[in-house]
Amino acid sequence: MTENLKTTRTSSGPGFLTSIIPILLLLASLVLLIVFKGASSIGDWSPWVLLSAAAVSLGLSLKRVLRDASSLRAGIAESARQILPAIPILVFISLLSTTWMLGGIVPTFIHYGLQVMNPTFFLVTVCAVSSCISVLTGSSWTTIATIGVAFMGIGEIMGFSSPWIAGAVISGAYFGDKVSPLSDTTVVASSSCGVDLFSHIRFLLFTTVPSMAIALAVFLAEGVFRDTTSASGGGLDILASLHSAFRITPWVLLVPAVTIGMIAMRVKTVVTLAVSSALGAVAMLLFQPQIPLDAEFFRSLWSGAEFHTSDERLNALVSTSGFLGMLPTIMLVTSAMVFGGVMIGTGMLSSISKGITARLSGRRSVVGATVGSGLLLNGFTADQYLSIIIGANMYKAVYERTGLAPRVLSRTLEDSVSVTSVLIPWNSCGLTQSAVLGVPTLVYLPYCVFNYLSPVMSFLVSAGIIGVGGRIRRMVRRTA
Repeated sequence: MTENLKTTRTSSGPGFLTSIIPILLLLASLVLLIVFKGASSIGDWSPWVLLSAAAVSLGLSLKRVLRDASSLRAGIAESARQILPAIPILVFISLLSTTWMLGGIVPTFIHYGLQVMNPTFFLVTVCAVSSCISVLTGSSWTTIATIGVAFMGIGEIMGFSSPWIAGAVISGAYFGDKVSPLSDTTVVASSSCGVDLFSHIRFLLFTTVPSMAIALAVFLAEGVFRDTTSASGGGLDILASLHSAFRITPWVLLVPAVTIGMIAMRVKTVVTLAVSSALGAVAMLLFQPQIPLDAEFFRSLWSGAEFHTSDERLNALVSTSGFLGMLPTIMLVTSAMVFGGVMIGTGMLSSISKGITARLSGRRSVVGATVGSGLLLNGFTADQYLSIIIGANMYKAVYERTGLAPRVLSRTLEDSVSVTSVLIPWNSCGLTQSAVLGVPTLVYLPYCVFNYLSPVMSFLVSAGIIGVGGRIRRMVRRTA
């Protein structure tokens, strides 16, 4: 996606007050859904809310659209170029989750994880390991879809709640993705702002290290102060049931090893996930003779696989939803694409951005507006790449006018866009990780400590409200 670094095509649209009406409608509808139907209803109703907001945007701009439909087509095309590549990724993630379960890969992770991991340090270990893998691979999505799923299983058996585990996985994965030179969002942010990639990453340390340190402290505290005395007995029961359903062997771990190797070699994500899914099926043939390769196997890829053991917790844990389970997420992604495209094509997004940036002058107001705009853009466009590109184009001139370095802009965009995209229920990242981990976005949001601390830390550091630790400052200066 890094090749789409051109300026987003928009033309003059409706006034600022008119342009924010679809946004207010979207936010009000989501709030009412949460109040009257609960946070879990967001996934079911979001497509209709997004499409309704898009229809309102079209209605308010109808005369302009009828007069010049080319801008609308260009806006939808731009949004589609950014979001549609996520759909085959989602399809292969659904296949991977099923074949890695049937092949015994995730059960093997659970087996060894229960034997090795200490419940007291489980969450902080999950966060640290997820961050290391994501740094090496540059992919938060693949980290979460593979090792993240395994951690969810291990943690649930140990007695941790799903939101806590998901928060630790996501915090680690997005920290690693953010500071990795292999990450496409990192490349997009630095390139869009005209900043050297490694200079951008070094400057990120000012905000990412303190945010990650606080997140690790929170996860450690949760492990230290929670009651883990009942985890070991339940774990032993689960291990017995696990061995009755799957053949546990370290040989199946060759599959995730090959996956990590492919990502490290920067093989395309779709290809990596497709090959990894196929290797999961091969592992099933070689190491799980109790699961035949028949019509039932292919049905499980479509509608999911169910396991029936002596432990109900394990049954829920190792069952998968298949491609049908990913369909609601795909519908949400396409609805978000339509909403983002209409907002761009009608010129409403351009009007909102001009209204925000017109009167900015001081350092704090500029940085604060950038952080706020990053969060809003994630909601408007439902895509982190598009949000970074639009944000860079919105604020380049403002940063030049106020004498702020381009790397301040690139860092602020990363802090407010890349890591918060996973916290928005209708954003492609929020949709995907919610579906992969099986936890609604608004349910895991309070536990993604690193993700919501990042924009706060970015504002506090960039605006000069708090200083940065001397060790980090000296390290950055030595490498600058």
